[in-house]
Amino acid sequence: MPARARRSDARDNHALLLAAAKEVFAEDGPDAPLDRIARRAGIGNATMYRHFPSRRELVTAVYADEVASLTSRARLDAADPGAELFGWLAAFVEHVRDKRDLALSLTTPAGDHEVLFARWHETVNETAAALVDRAKAAGAVEPDTDALDLLLLGTGIALTNVPARTPRLLDLVRRSVSPP
Repeated sequence: MPARARRSDARDNHALLLAAAKEVFAEDGPDAPLDRIARRAGIGNATMYRHFPSRRELVTAVYADEVASLTSRARLDAADPGAELFGWLAAFVEHVRDKRDLALSLTTPAGDHEVLFARWHETVNETAAALVDRAKAAGAVEPDTDALDLLLLGTGIALTNVPARTPRLLDLVRRSVSPP
């Protein structure tokens, strides 16, 4: 039996809850009161729990949406593949810095988060690899530039949690992989 399509009001409520949760989690972290999210969305608690029966399901939906937003920012048809790669890498650094607590709140001793994280990492790695391949083809980065290396360096920059230094640090990374 095919899955039934959601009613338009249910889709709207789902979207309102995700948007409100993103805002509230950004303001107060992943432990923010769920009733505050429902109020921000203009939806009752019962409706929120019909969409997201647990905090974990809501946090997972928000983080999945954040990853999708990050990966969809990559423009594989950009006129300047080098600028696009490093613009996207800057967005990746911001994502890691700003969404880290959200992601960490999904970890559990049982390790059931590993499947989710593997899928999200795969998506981000594929996006970065596609951007690096385009930048290589355009001669914007050295042929031995590796997407995973750039992601690891970006993660390191994010974990310093010194946003004012991010542009300089990313420029150092860019210069290190750019042809002479």
